[in-house]
Amino acid sequence: MISKDIFRQAVDGDAVAFEKLIAEYEQLIFSICLRMLGNQWDARDAAQDTIIKIWKNIHKCRELQSFKSWSCAIANNTCIDELRKRKKQVNESLSRIYESEENDYEVQYESKDLGPEEIYAAKVKQNVILEAIDKLPLKYKSLIIMRDIEGLSYEDLAVAAGLTMGTVKSRLSRAREKLRTLLPKDILQQ
Repeated sequence: MISKDIFRQAVDGDAVAFEKLIAEYEQLIFSICLRMLGNQWDARDAAQDTIIKIWKNIHKCRELQSFKSWSCAIANNTCIDELRKRKKQVNESLSRIYESEENDYEVQYESKDLGPEEIYAAKVKQNVILEAIDKLPLKYKSLIIMRDIEGLSYEDLAVAAGLTMGTVKSRLSRAREKLRTLLPKDILQQ
C-alpha cells in the first residue's frame, strides 16, 4: 500500500518514490493496454508510453485516491490514440487471435476435474468473446475492458473515462447490449 508521503514525493519529482508508486499499478496499466491492443509487444510499448506520460504529468494528479483511475485514463487514451493511428495507416479489422508468451489470457480454473474438451471449449468461448469486444466502437470497448475485465469500480471508471456516473452506466449498458448482438447465440446460452 502506497502512503500519501510517497505519493507527495513522487509528485515533487522524486524518481525513487515514483518507482514505488508505479510498481503498484504497472500490471494494471499493462493489462489494460494488452486487452485494448491485443498483443504483448504493442501493449508493452503503450504501457511504457503511459508510464512516461504519468511521470511527466503526475503534478496534475491531485491526490493518491484518484491516482489509480487517473493512470487508467492515461493508459486508455494512449491505447485509443494508437488504435486511431492504426486505423489511419491500414483499414483492416481489429479482430485478431489473442496470444501471448506469458498466456495472459489463459483461463484460470478452480477445479482440476475439467477434461481437455471442457478446457478447449472454454478457451474457444473466451476467444470468441474477446474478438467480439474487439469489434465494439472504442468508446464501448474501453468501458467493457476497464469495468468487466479489469474490475474498476464505477467511480474509478467515471474518472478514467472523464464521464459522469450516469453516462458511464448508460454507455456500459449500451456496450453490453451491442456486445450481445455480436456474440453467437450458442455463447449467450452457456
